[in-house]
Amino acid sequence: MFRDDFVWGVAASAYQVEGRDPDDGAGEMIWDRFIEEGHTPDKYDARVTCDHMHRYKEDYALMRMLSVKAYRFSISWARLIPDGTGEVNPKAVKLYRDMILSMKENGIEPYLTLYHWELPQALQDRGGWLNDDMPEWFGYYAQKAAECFSDICENFITLNEPQCFVGIGHLSGWQAPGLKLSYEEVFRIAHNALKAHGTAVKRLREYAVRPIKIGYAPTCGMAYPYSTDPEDIEAAKRVLFGFYNPIDNWTWNVAWFSDPVILGRYPEEGLRKYAQYLPEISDDDMELIHQPLDFMGQNIYNGYMVRMGRDGEPEFVKRPMGSPKTAAGWPVTPDCLYWGVKLLYERYHLPFYITENGMSCHDDVSLDGHVHDPNRINFLDLYISALQRAADEGVDIRGYFLWTFLDNFEWDKGYTERFGIIHVDFETQKRTVKDSAYWYKKVIDTNGKNLSINQKPRQVLFLEPHFKEVIWGGSRLKSDWGYDIPSDKTGECWAVSAHSKGVSIIKDGYYKGKALDELFRECPELFGNTDGKYNDFPLLVKIIDAKDDLSIQVHPDDRYAKLNENGAMGKMECWYILKAEEGSTIVYGHNASSKEELKDMILNERWSDLIRTVPVKEGDAVLIKPGTVHAIKGGIMLTEIQQNSDITYRLYDYDRLTDGKKRELHIDKSIDVITAPFDCEGGISDYFETADDSMAEFVDCERFTAWKINVKNGFSFEMDKDFMTMTVIDGNGIVNGSAVKKGDSFILPCGIGKVTLEGQMTLIASSPKG
Repeated sequence: MFRDDFVWGVAASAYQVEGRDPDDGAGEMIWDRFIEEGHTPDKYDARVTCDHMHRYKEDYALMRMLSVKAYRFSISWARLIPDGTGEVNPKAVKLYRDMILSMKENGIEPYLTLYHWELPQALQDRGGWLNDDMPEWFGYYAQKAAECFSDICENFITLNEPQCFVGIGHLSGWQAPGLKLSYEEVFRIAHNALKAHGTAVKRLREYAVRPIKIGYAPTCGMAYPYSTDPEDIEAAKRVLFGFYNPIDNWTWNVAWFSDPVILGRYPEEGLRKYAQYLPEISDDDMELIHQPLDFMGQNIYNGYMVRMGRDGEPEFVKRPMGSPKTAAGWPVTPDCLYWGVKLLYERYHLPFYITENGMSCHDDVSLDGHVHDPNRINFLDLYISALQRAADEGVDIRGYFLWTFLDNFEWDKGYTERFGIIHVDFETQKRTVKDSAYWYKKVIDTNGKNLSINQKPRQVLFLEPHFKEVIWGGSRLKSDWGYDIPSDKTGECWAVSAHSKGVSIIKDGYYKGKALDELFRECPELFGNTDGKYNDFPLLVKIIDAKDDLSIQVHPDDRYAKLNENGAMGKMECWYILKAEEGSTIVYGHNASSKEELKDMILNERWSDLIRTVPVKEGDAVLIKPGTVHAIKGGIMLTEIQQNSDITYRLYDYDRLTDGKKRELHIDKSIDVITAPFDCEGGISDYFETADDSMAEFVDCERFTAWKINVKNGFSFEMDKDFMTMTVIDGNGIVNGSAVKKGDSFILPCGIGKVTLEGQMTLIASSPKG
């Protein structure tokens, strides 16, 4: 869980939300010029945007009502000091002081960012970040910010995303000031930006009227490992802090912008690789850049997978086809938040804040007047859960700032992207609270307890089956069911299994890749087992294709198995006959009238006297209690529901050979556990009709209940069991929105609530008894 004093906030920048006023005294800034030149797709500007400069009091009241505890905002350099180095604009001081005081009146802690790309155009006209006087100009700006606001604001951040304003502003030219400079010039800009950071830290501390806290907010895509193998983790570290990008994208780098600030040195790999482009870097420069910080911020939105190649070099892993993306086209990769934070903290050892994280969605006001943004809720839940996982493992994470509160002007994208949890109608300035804002309020109010990492999503658990090759197996699991079986001697599909001899894997959704036995241990609440009534996963569901006769066998009860099989559970099972040729039979029970006669028949191999066969047909159900002699005969297919045990005592195997040897028999144990005389009452249920769109119980024993479900059109029910297994034995349909077909098996977890089955299909279901 997150620490009790965890900072839950939202973030924004001045230019994106404030708007302008003809009499505000602000100077022109580089984005004004950039937009005038037509560099936004919709050709709209930011002169009004969210009109936050006139509506901040109501916006902060809205934050308060939504439980927001902190606001990371920026002040505009061009508003505070219109020409960048001259007189302070008193209207800007009044505005920002009133903003800060209004935040605090609403219980919102201000985190003031000095530079979120609002460079005065007057300084750009003098060379901007390429001018070596820039660190001193920025230091003067920081001094004035400290003098004007440090009495009411304790937290300051120097630069936001230097990778972006250096590279996208001056190398690719996608954003203001829209330049495409040489590599030498861009490296000089980056060095000046870091010197400006160091100068600002010094001036903030020197001119603040009280002790303050200072941080830094870089960004980058996060390299994260393809797997948890140590080699893949090492590969991710090498890429995250290395220099694998081509020179035309060199600014998209972590170490170049964070190592000097926090470790006091540029990374050696970068110094060697870029030596021909670098400006003169003095010891005095490094001392200036490396100022003590109180915390590190990082803006993280997405990442990319890396693994170690066979040649010992990292290789980039392609995302799976159809991987999710945001409305901005950015990949959804929540693992990047877990691994990014872990690896950054391991390297830099500073208290850590996520200073931006969020997503753009295709948001609109629905006919009911609300803005429903479930994709954003899902995104935020996955990412913040990943962040908690890192915190749980010891990373000193102090806070999280969601980007962003209000839909706003998205830089070079204009108004084509909506990142806010508050919808803004830019024509009327109406604010509409999105579903995600209410969700985030609950996150804040519970300190994250409502996150999926703490609540465990109740979703249908679809399973990958496990197959068994046996002497009596066939090929119908492929021909009739479409399974990819290992051979034409495949006799068993373990459709729902947490048994060590064949574990099912969750094949999609939140728990994708988890082994069922592992999930059962880690998330007992999904299986109604918070009280520990099940020592192990209690059921095993199979589909059996008997091309030939199975051995004649018997299973022990729980008491006998516990004493004689290392504490294992016994085995009660039931069969539902899926296919049976005309005249098919099974072995069910025996003909001995007493234990003594039973023993005599077995030891003297009087099998024809002992064995009891009965006819079966498609649709029959058979309950096999412990101690019952039984065997499936060739030609039958059935689904088997049983206790999660693989203990079978083989009594007779027709003298068949496997690898030239007879299979092992278990005569003594069989005699011990066989019930004699045999009571056949109630063991076999004849074929029965199941009404359309209903569930019909066909077995109710002391260990489980089983149902046949016939879906003709569709119906719903409340799942009130510890959990239910389901296997589609015919047709296809939809389960809670997911398409299913014959052969699919899944689990309905405890607490899933309403379950809706649609289509035309038949299923076999089961639920355990504690």
